[in-house]
Amino acid sequence: MIVASPLQPLEDLLRHVLNALHSVGLPWAWSIVGLTIIVRMLLVPLTVKQIHSMQNMQAHAPQMKEIQRKYKGDRTKLNEELMKFYKENNINPAASCLPLLAQLPVFIGLFYTLRHFAKNPPGGQAAIDRGDFSWLHFVPDITKHANSHWSGYVLLTIYVLSQVASTYFMSGTMQKSQRYLMMILPIAFIPFILRFPTGLVLYWMTTNLWTVGQGLITRRLIPKVAPPGGPSPSGPKRSSRTPPKEPPPPDAVEPAAEVPAPKQSNAQPRRVKRKKKARR
Repeated sequence: MIVASPLQPLEDLLRHVLNALHSVGLPWAWSIVGLTIIVRMLLVPLTVKQIHSMQNMQAHAPQMKEIQRKYKGDRTKLNEELMKFYKENNINPAASCLPLLAQLPVFIGLFYTLRHFAKNPPGGQAAIDRGDFSWLHFVPDITKHANSHWSGYVLLTIYVLSQVASTYFMSGTMQKSQRYLMMILPIAFIPFILRFPTGLVLYWMTTNLWTVGQGLITRRLIPKVAPPGGPSPSGPKRSSRTPPKEPPPPDAVEPAAEVPAPKQSNAQPRRVKRKKKARR
């Protein structure tokens, strides 16, 4: 008796989406790119929550570091104080991981979909011979392993660079050691990714490039959250409802400093004697 995989419905859904995109004229590789864009657009609400959560944590980073310094030797007390601080300031630290967790089932489902395409390609061997599974005449077959052709190594290089760039944009609240670890992990994963289908590397490369573009846009459009209680960089904003400043009371006005009068000298003015001209 064969037990169906719990991801079988998701695999069937992804296969139907790829078939629908391919039926409108997109090659299979570009159908994967289109699938990636659809998934990322559906994750926009989670991405917005992720961005706001990261900004909120950045704004409260000094207070969090102070708590970590204060309870450095007591791990249990540190976790209790941090959870209490998160609750008081409406901070959800798990929100920054939601888009990644939501993409994980799609990643696994696409892996099984491409493996099914490798065993039973739509259109049979004739479709492979026509190049239906190629990408830009660069990748010959997206259902093959990434190490089956030199183009797979090029995609892996782009994947690593895009993963490092996306980690740089989306890890603003991490410590330096954690950020460096997240940047090194893509390189450590290369031996495992070599056995993945090339279409899966194409999917992950596309989603990383989406994350990089998203980070560039949000840095320009979304203002930074000021620290709580801190002064605004441009000073307090005034509106039509802001009452005018009242003049200070007369007692609070300091008298102007008196200018000392010039000293009068008692000395008599000096007389200048003129010489008389001699008569001729």
